[in-house]
Amino acid sequence: MTHSSPLSATPASTVHCKGILFDMDGILISSLGSVERSWHIWAVSRGIDPALAIRTAHGRRAVETIRMLRPDLEELSELKFIEDMEIDDVDDIVVLPGVLRLLASLPPERWTVVTSATERLARVRLAQAGVQVPERIISAEMVERGKPHPDPFLRGAEILGFPAAECVVFEDSGAGARAGNAAGCTVIATTFSHSKKDLAAADYLITDLTQIAAQAGEDGISLRFVALPD
Repeated sequence: MTHSSPLSATPASTVHCKGILFDMDGILISSLGSVERSWHIWAVSRGIDPALAIRTAHGRRAVETIRMLRPDLEELSELKFIEDMEIDDVDDIVVLPGVLRLLASLPPERWTVVTSATERLARVRLAQAGVQVPERIISAEMVERGKPHPDPFLRGAEILGFPAAECVVFEDSGAGARAGNAAGCTVIATTFSHSKKDLAAADYLITDLTQIAAQAGEDGISLRFVALPD
């Protein structure tokens, strides 16, 4: 698979791949409210600017945000504090547009979720949003280094059984786009939560998954960019 330079998608564009690696928050579901409320509470209780904490947390493993902002704290207890808050705060978590249609068109063995959330939190959020959870996913505790390092997507490709260069990554954060790029994947990013400038590492930009149609065959998956109605 070769990378494309324009940060755009046109109706005629098609990307071929063997497997698909989906980020969770901002791609499959929206949990922005839960994330921001939980990190706001944590930041205030730990003497940190809440806006800085929220900005830092997006697209990163919680443990890495803790290390960046309060390296003096015991990270595992802090992680559990934040995770427990997020698990209890799921009422406004929703599936994002186009997700269920796209997933229904994909063979289950050809896609998985690669998230910076813990597995416990990821499974709660996906179930709350009504998204079928793959048997095997890549979560925060399964890698030594999280996004923007390539490790999560390399592991995701590994569990699907395909080379990373033959996988497409769907991301919404700058850290995630850089991670997918570093892994050698083709990166399709949505502008759900980050600016085009932040997503410069992506190969294609779309608004959301309503702009993607998939057709699966024996030799892989064709992803076609669909124009939105005027």
